[in-house]
Amino acid sequence: MRQKRQITQSKKLQGVRYDVRGPILQEAERLEREGHQILKLNIGNPAPFGFEAPPEIVEALRQALPLAQGYSDSRGILPAREAVAHYYEAAGITGVTPDDVIIGNGVSELISLVLQALVSDGDEILVPAPDYPLWTAQVTLSGGRAVHYPCDELNGWMPDLAAIERLITPATKGIVLINPNNPTGAVYSAELVRGFAELAERHGLVLMADEIYEKILYDGARHEHAALHAHDTICLTFSGLSKAQRIAGYRAGWLTITGDRSNARDFLEGLTLLANMRMCSNVPAQHAIPAALADPRWSGIGELCAPGGRLREQRDAALTLLTEIPGVTCVRPGGAMYLFPRLDPEVYAIEDDQAFVIDLLRATQVLVTNGRGFNLATPDHLRFVTLPAVPVLTEAIGRIAEYLESVRAS
Repeated sequence: MRQKRQITQSKKLQGVRYDVRGPILQEAERLEREGHQILKLNIGNPAPFGFEAPPEIVEALRQALPLAQGYSDSRGILPAREAVAHYYEAAGITGVTPDDVIIGNGVSELISLVLQALVSDGDEILVPAPDYPLWTAQVTLSGGRAVHYPCDELNGWMPDLAAIERLITPATKGIVLINPNNPTGAVYSAELVRGFAELAERHGLVLMADEIYEKILYDGARHEHAALHAHDTICLTFSGLSKAQRIAGYRAGWLTITGDRSNARDFLEGLTLLANMRMCSNVPAQHAIPAALADPRWSGIGELCAPGGRLREQRDAALTLLTEIPGVTCVRPGGAMYLFPRLDPEVYAIEDDQAFVIDLLRATQVLVTNGRGFNLATPDHLRFVTLPAVPVLTEAIGRIAEYLESVRAS
């Protein structure tokens, strides 16, 4: 009898993690199959929590369907790229043309394309800790090494530029700036963003600015585009409609290339090659972009984040409820749709935060994500999505509070 050979995963996946949809979610799905109703606070997906797509965007996509049956230009349809270029020009970023824009199946696909085009074996990319874990995963998958620069919780999760500069080596090729940050919700000042740009320019690094939460801001926080300050190096800005326009399922994102491209022609050629290889992004969804960017209010996202707005009220309620639990603290986020609370190690002796979150899930039927899933070094944080309505958040956090009381008692 012929011996069967084991089919194994690629060695490129060693060290690649994406805990947002990893073993914790798999356990939640197992519990659902057993009949449990799981409240999923693990991912920033607005639609399941009653955030509907703006009707004018749905209508634009509906009208485009008969015209969107074939491939588009690999960079995206011209009206979408023109709308993105005009958006950044209106923000004061000069010299942006439709040729500087690539439309993608969400920011996630574009991160993958950029890092595959940029990173060779052994290259280093500076990534924040905590980070959106796709950045670290894609650096690793591309053969590089993610070097995590710490963000200081005692200073509102702000990074230290001097500490970042000490991490730069001859192998460093780029630096990632996530602003507003996922998972902490930190919003960086114009001065800090300018400092990132100056650091990238000083060392000839590619500046990669993940700005998908740029319109979700609270308490008067203001977002600063990194591209406003990066002139002597190339700046890659990632954004899209998934969060502010509440249409994550459309997968409508974009990459905008600004700054000094003179030393980046070879990289840009590689990026174009990869964009061509995937033919194009979802063509119907591309038609949502001009309709969305034509609305200066971004379909009312400002009202949702203002006092009395649903996103603001949910953030405030969840923050209050969590920090009333003994041993739980949380920095107030200035943006995004998450809380990143800390569980005091003196009160909760957590050694394996993934196991802890799975135990929490089994006891409460509430699904959250562990902090080390965001490449935090210590096992003492959780990430909560603040998208559910206040009564749902109150119920969920109440269950968590009861569970943590039992942990303290034991």
